[in-house]
Amino acid sequence: MRFLILLTILFAFGCNKGNTTKQPIPNYYRTTKTITYNNINVDVVIDNPDLKEVDVLITFHGTVKSDKNIVPAAERALDKFKRILNRQDMMIISVAHPQYNILFGDNIVQAEAALLWVKFCADQELGITIKKIFLAGHSQGGYIVTRLNTMHQTDGVIANAPGPLNLVFRCRLEENGQIPTSFVCDTLRSAYGTTTTNSGAYFQRSLLNFTDGFKSDILFIQGLNDKPIQMHSWPVFKQAVLNCTNCQDRQFVEITDAGHAALFESSSAQSKFNKFINSRR
Repeated sequence: MRFLILLTILFAFGCNKGNTTKQPIPNYYRTTKTITYNNINVDVVIDNPDLKEVDVLITFHGTVKSDKNIVPAAERALDKFKRILNRQDMMIISVAHPQYNILFGDNIVQAEAALLWVKFCADQELGITIKKIFLAGHSQGGYIVTRLNTMHQTDGVIANAPGPLNLVFRCRLEENGQIPTSFVCDTLRSAYGTTTTNSGAYFQRSLLNFTDGFKSDILFIQGLNDKPIQMHSWPVFKQAVLNCTNCQDRQFVEITDAGHAALFESSSAQSKFNKFINSRR
């Protein structure tokens, strides 16, 4: 009993109300909200059906060029996932996770806060009952949901073209002048030096370092016409995930005639996406 009381106090402490701006949409409310969990703030965009009980899809956008663009990126991600979702009774919460002035991967803190807010606070703050919770992400968003799946249990995870898979490989190409430089590798190099002198620090933040311990079933979708930098490490990543001995179910869908945005381009991928979610109702 003392444990339950303590748990209730901790959850209540973790949940702080944020600022809300509502835009009415027929049968839905599109809400941009600053949520707080355990003193971690992050903006989310919420598409809320006019229902008292809902399943929730939490979505994560890909890489953007500036943090000024993360809320619009979250809105676009929400719209993309909503278009392919074949359910009208599902709340979608899109997370505007930061990307600049931090080292790559450090935004897992805001991503985790958003997930825990949905788990423990959203029902009270939004006046609803939440049933099942799913995670979905594209590109860097796929990286985030894969990492979150090593940290917390949900009802299922979908990752489209998750990456970067191998920051050692990617950033070394930049160091050698084979591809243009990027903010991701520039900031890592400032913190850790080059991949030659400190490859371990780069690998620790690569998705290849998060291929086991999955707490929930996960569906990976990858277009085989993606960029060479993604496809170079994809077979290694896939095999490492398949070799996992302490993971929940892992499924792979590879689309031969699609690229980086395979989930949003391929009707076959979209069918698998919806089947994955609906089979867990």
